[in-house]
Amino acid sequence: MSSTLQTLDRGLLALKIVSEHNEGISIAKLAEELDVHRAIAYRIVATLESHALLARTQGGTLRLGAGITLLASRFEPQLHAVALPLLKTLAKATRATAFISLAQGEECMVTLVAEPEEGMLRVGYRVGSRHPLTQGAAGIAILAGRAPKEEDSPEVRQARLDGYSLTRGQLQRGAVGVASHIPTTRSSIGMEACVGVVAMDDLDSERAIDEVKTSAIRLAELIGQ
Repeated sequence: MSSTLQTLDRGLLALKIVSEHNEGISIAKLAEELDVHRAIAYRIVATLESHALLARTQGGTLRLGAGITLLASRFEPQLHAVALPLLKTLAKATRATAFISLAQGEECMVTLVAEPEEGMLRVGYRVGSRHPLTQGAAGIAILAGRAPKEEDSPEVRQARLDGYSLTRGQLQRGAVGVASHIPTTRSSIGMEACVGVVAMDDLDSERAIDEVKTSAIRLAELIGQ
C-alpha cells in the first residue's frame, strides 16, 4: 500500500511539469500531462496559486510563481550547512579547491567553495563566479545530468557516460577541473547542481574523479535529492 498522498504528489508533479516549460503551459496541457480531468487540474493549480507557487499570465498560461524563489532562498543556507563539511573533506583529499555550482538559466554559478588547508597555488574560483553551462567541468557536468538531446556536445555525451566531466584550461589557463552532477530522483523537481574540484596542472585527476563522484552521491543522500 502506497504511503504517498495522491493529491500532494500530483501537485508536486504539476510544479515539475510547469518548470520544464519556459514558455509557460496551459491548464489543458497540464491536465493532459498529469493524466487527470481538467477540473482536477484547475483545483491543483488554484491551490498552488494560493501559495504563490504558480502564477497565470494574462494569456492564461502557467508559470512558476514567486513563492518558488522564496523557498529556494531558504534552501540555500540549509544546503551550505549540510554540504560545507563534506566539501572541506573533498578539498583536503584532493588538495584542490572544492566547490558546488548551480545552474541559473544558461549559466553555471559557484555557490559554495572550500579551499585546501595546505598552502599551494590556487585557482581563482570564488562564490558568485559565473560562466556558460557549455564551458568548464561544472557546466558540462550539469548538462550531463539532463535528459539526452541531439544537440548535446561530445563533451556532454562523454560526461553522461562517465559520470563526471574533466576539462583543462577552458576557464583559466593551466587549470584542471573535475565535476559530477548531483543526482536527483526522476520524480523530483530537484535542483540542477554539481560538485567538483579545480586546481592547476598538478591535480591528481584519477583520485579527484573518484572523490568527486563519491561526494556527488553523498550530497544527494544528505539533501534528500
